[in-house]
Amino acid sequence: MKDKLVREWFERGMHDFESARLIFAQEGYYDEIMFLLQQAMEKYLKGYLIHNGWGLKKIHDIETLLTETMEFDKSFEKFLDIGRKLTIFYYENRYPPGPVMEISREEIVKTFEAVEEIVNKIKSKIAFKD
Repeated sequence: MKDKLVREWFERGMHDFESARLIFAQEGYYDEIMFLLQQAMEKYLKGYLIHNGWGLKKIHDIETLLTETMEFDKSFEKFLDIGRKLTIFYYENRYPPGPVMEISREEIVKTFEAVEEIVNKIKSKIAFKD
């Protein structure tokens, strides 16, 4: 049962990540790409935490999720900076008032790389029972 739930979190995270890639390939809205990358990272982290016995919390703070992940594996600490950036972006950009935050193509590429690294790290740590 737990494996099924974790797989569902990963599948939804993969959808967010792949959707971000599609929008990026079409040179679409960078704010939507960042939102989808934040969502992908959030869902993979929640799946990893649930796999390790964590009780689901309805939060969107990547830094908090990473801090809780570090209780199982300290090496996730290296992602705290990107976690902070994605959390700030999530809250400042998703809700008015205020203009959409400016994001450079280079920042998007770096964010893609970081999210892909953490997704691969998480997936490498979980062996599902088929």
